[in-house]
Amino acid sequence: MALQVNGAGFSLLRWRRGGALRTRAVASESVATTREEVEKVKLGGSDLTVTKLGIGAWSWGDTAYWNDFQWDDRKLKAAKAAFDTSIDGGITFFDTAEVYGMTYLQVMGAVNSETLLGRFIKERQQKEAVEVAVATKFAALPWRLGRGSVLSALKDSLSRLGVSSVELYQLHWPGIWGNKGYIDGLGDAVEQGLVKAVGVSNYSERRLRDAYDQLKKRGIPLASNQVNYSLIYRIPEENGVKATCDELGITLIAYSPIAQGALTGKYTPENPPTGPRGRIYTPEFLKKLQPLVTRIEEVGQNYRKTPTQVVLNWLIAQDNVVPIPGAKNAEQATQFAGALGWRLTEQEIEELRALASEINPVIGFPVEKL
Repeated sequence: MALQVNGAGFSLLRWRRGGALRTRAVASESVATTREEVEKVKLGGSDLTVTKLGIGAWSWGDTAYWNDFQWDDRKLKAAKAAFDTSIDGGITFFDTAEVYGMTYLQVMGAVNSETLLGRFIKERQQKEAVEVAVATKFAALPWRLGRGSVLSALKDSLSRLGVSSVELYQLHWPGIWGNKGYIDGLGDAVEQGLVKAVGVSNYSERRLRDAYDQLKKRGIPLASNQVNYSLIYRIPEENGVKATCDELGITLIAYSPIAQGALTGKYTPENPPTGPRGRIYTPEFLKKLQPLVTRIEEVGQNYRKTPTQVVLNWLIAQDNVVPIPGAKNAEQATQFAGALGWRLTEQEIEELRALASEINPVIGFPVEKL
């Protein structure tokens, strides 16, 4: 949001701290970023280019983890506003999955995330020509066997999205068995023109190398590995995944990049998150987190940026990393766009890493251990 005071340009920064809405007006040379100004990067060795920051659609339609177990028309409109605001800000890369808002949960009022994203894209494209890069995922469920199961699931996803192909198709997590068949299925999807690029998610260094080598034999690059990565969850730096991605030219897509809201300053020991996140980001953990959050705010003041924008920029500054924060409404989508177009200094990057290293990481989803 912008305003003019005595002819000078000002940006109005808003974020929540402990449940209270904070606002600060600061001088700014450039209030908004146009679509053309948003930088794009190649995903791994593929020909697919996406914006340096994407939007995660996990919460869209979900009632198992987000939305306080309830989905309604108000939240639907908020998700649509998040999509449109992202497009307006130049962010055109969206990540979803077949298990986000799974069909069997519709008895609880859920709507599949893929269906919502497809609807939002169609409605937007009816108004103007806009290119959207869609990433979705295959669920490696135990009863899915062989490469054919990947193609079958992909075609179901394409049907829900209302498209003939997607830009990126990923294995959501390693299967209990059948992983070679799943990788073959990804290769088949590329060769059949159903996807532009393929990736994996929650893959360890060993699994990542195996998948890379298997696809390479068919002349197909492994474009990405999507893992939990944030300032307070830096396991990919410690377990070899980040180094392997850099070595092999695989883009690391970072989910939960703001630690599901914990790094934004929105939550405090007195105001913890509700629902499942409240069992992860407890008052005890949030108390330990406060010195880091305070320093993040101080760093942000130097750039006229909010804490959310600082922690996202910290990830972007790692290079070969594309964060995909989840946007539930237009306000969050606006915040995310403000993480682009600038860069923290190396000193600030290392200072924040050092402060964060004093905090034991927590994980927000069980598949991250696979």
